[in-house]
Amino acid sequence: MSKKIKEKKVKREKIKAGRLARREAWMGVIFISPWIVGALLFLMYPLYESFTFALNNIRITTMGYKFNFVGYGNFTQILLSDQDFLPNLVDYVVSTVISVPVIVVFALMIAIMLNQNIKGKGIFRLIFFLPVIIVSGPILTMLNEEGAGSITALDTESIGNAIKSFLPSMLATPIADLFENMVTILWYSGVQILIFLSSLQKIDPAMYEAAKIDGGSGWECFWKITLPTIKPMILLNLVYTIVFISNNDTNPIIGLIKNAMFSGTKEKGYGYASAMAWLYSVVVLLIVGIFALLFMAKKDVYAKQVKKAKKQRKKEEREIKKIRRRSARNAAKQARAESK
Repeated sequence: MSKKIKEKKVKREKIKAGRLARREAWMGVIFISPWIVGALLFLMYPLYESFTFALNNIRITTMGYKFNFVGYGNFTQILLSDQDFLPNLVDYVVSTVISVPVIVVFALMIAIMLNQNIKGKGIFRLIFFLPVIIVSGPILTMLNEEGAGSITALDTESIGNAIKSFLPSMLATPIADLFENMVTILWYSGVQILIFLSSLQKIDPAMYEAAKIDGGSGWECFWKITLPTIKPMILLNLVYTIVFISNNDTNPIIGLIKNAMFSGTKEKGYGYASAMAWLYSVVVLLIVGIFALLFMAKKDVYAKQVKKAKKQRKKEEREIKKIRRRSARNAAKQARAESK
């Protein structure tokens, strides 16, 4: 009787746990429902419309838009005939792959320093986050024109010539541009610093104290505690940085898309610009996917072992139930045989 009562209690606990999980899942859906509605209304339809634009040659007349279906003609023209898009796209890919890790590593270093117990750390946080508020597109363009985006005391020309002497031009040019626009690139790290700082403040200090008691150094604490804990935030900052750089007004590809959109030629226009934007979006998604595969959090080995143990335990419980049912049937047969 006691075993049956225990089994009933276990079943009730499982039912309660299942209801709680479903309730939490529905609460999550309700929480993100405004984003879902906004994406369906303000994202999906514009994406569909831009793709239809990309398949047509669009002319603006007094009667409205005039569509001339060209299929994939805009895409082939961009890839085979456009002399500016592909070189700028290659430069963008190489410079993004180089500059994004630099920005994220710099943001992590500054966040770790700002997380220390220092005087006036609120002022330092404001200083590093201030460019995010002040430096908009037009202001950033004006600062770059005045030479504020580069380090004047650093001989960037000699560094660029040294890099180009032992690297191919496809790699040397983006790396040289990285040194020339170092200040501008580091201006992009304000939001990343804030995200890293919030994640660092959520780490339990007792973990560091226990590691130091066991003889762990600061370097070991960083690799064993800090870095694994903030790894999801690293991926978040990588994606944010890629998207921010890709949509920045200083990006030459954005300028090419705008020029094609407002071009008065027959070949270009809204359709040509939409096709160019779709090709650019595919490349950006590929870069995001590559970084996500490299930095996506892997399942913990201990969690895998626990999951495997649970499956094994459920399998053993099913086998025990089968044996009990079989023994009960055999006992019933034996009782009927003895009664006869």
